[in-house]
Amino acid sequence: MAVQTTQTTPTTVPATGSAARRPGRWIDRWDPEDAAFWAARGRRVARRNLAMSVVAELLGFSVWALWSIVVPQLPAAGFTLTADQMFWLIAVPSLVGAFLRLPYTFAVPLFGGRNWTVVSALLLLLPTTALAVVVQRPDTSFGVLLGVAALAGFGGGNFASSMANISFFYPAAEKGKALGLNAAGGNLGTAAVQLAVPFVIVAGGGLALERAGLMFVPLVLVAAVLAWRFMDNLATARSDPRTYAAAARLPHTWIISAIYIGTFGSFIGYSGAFPTLLAGVFPHVGLKVAFLGALVGSLARPLGGILADRVGGARVTIAAFGVMAAGTLGAVVALQRHDFGLFLGAFLVLFVATGIGNGSVYRMIPAVFRETGAGAGAAAGCIGIAGAVGALGGFLVPRGFAVSTTATGSLVPALLVFVGVYVALAALTAAVYTRGRMGAVRV
Repeated sequence: MAVQTTQTTPTTVPATGSAARRPGRWIDRWDPEDAAFWAARGRRVARRNLAMSVVAELLGFSVWALWSIVVPQLPAAGFTLTADQMFWLIAVPSLVGAFLRLPYTFAVPLFGGRNWTVVSALLLLLPTTALAVVVQRPDTSFGVLLGVAALAGFGGGNFASSMANISFFYPAAEKGKALGLNAAGGNLGTAAVQLAVPFVIVAGGGLALERAGLMFVPLVLVAAVLAWRFMDNLATARSDPRTYAAAARLPHTWIISAIYIGTFGSFIGYSGAFPTLLAGVFPHVGLKVAFLGALVGSLARPLGGILADRVGGARVTIAAFGVMAAGTLGAVVALQRHDFGLFLGAFLVLFVATGIGNGSVYRMIPAVFRETGAGAGAAAGCIGIAGAVGALGGFLVPRGFAVSTTATGSLVPALLVFVGVYVALAALTAAVYTRGRMGAVRV
């Protein structure tokens, strides 16, 4: 997620390349577009802040996805839950995280990037310690479980503030690469938590589900200390709410947001639901391969951007939706045959396609708003809105599985609906962004 930035003029930055500091690690003068300043000191400071941001964001994504790997373990811990309730616990963190994205973005210029990174990291102690408490009490009501799961949404907000903060540090020529690294680091948090938790909770024998939350306490504290010690606040950072208002009035913002639900929303939604799907349909396999989906989806995201640069973002996005539809149909066939190998392979193809689609849609946005004359401010606002709207897919996908399972006892109806959605979104992308309709050029 990016926001409109305002930098001081080059004349406010000394020719020696220094940056004026004051207590609290505030930097009053910062101009990464000044080549001398950037070479002398700017790049080094920006890279240090990026490294710490990636650490904090990876933890944020991990906590956001924590319930995805905890929920399948709850029956073994003594909880009696319906399929609908289990999918609610998976879905609600994404819903909360989606709504927190915009306020978290504006927190960076208000409080300072370094300060907010510390605060947002420490806020992760709430969902992790609360989880550690409730999973030890099988008599906990579903309402309380749902409330604790909602706290994990704090981790989803971290992505928005982290992306906004890093965007202020880098010049336009290097911003895309820096934000790509930051985003990839965050997305990998989903795979990391799904890989680590199954091993941590059974270490030493038995099932100690509370460790899924407790394992993050020292990590969060370390991340907060590192951010406090090594990150900086930029006094020059500004966000303009008017860019969001301007973007909200443009049809392309909502078209792209719908498309992003299909790509990023699918990635988040399937990442959250995949462990529960595996545990429910193929319980003999266990959860040790559940992390593969989020892993390949995260690693594929940069590829989407690279392909979009070469052949066009719209073409790559359409192809991604086609592959997503094919992968989903493969999962349907696998369920009908009860073929685990085909099921896993189909979902991995689906995850790769969501990652590529994430990268290609992200690259489409500036091209669309540049060529239609809306300007960089509207593009920045669109990125913020689309990021928040797209995260709603993390709620819609698990709820779709819940409705399908409750109504028919099968995942197949939900998967077929998703196929229809991907076909419709591919057609929408082709109609608007490859044929020049609604004032758009081919992107």
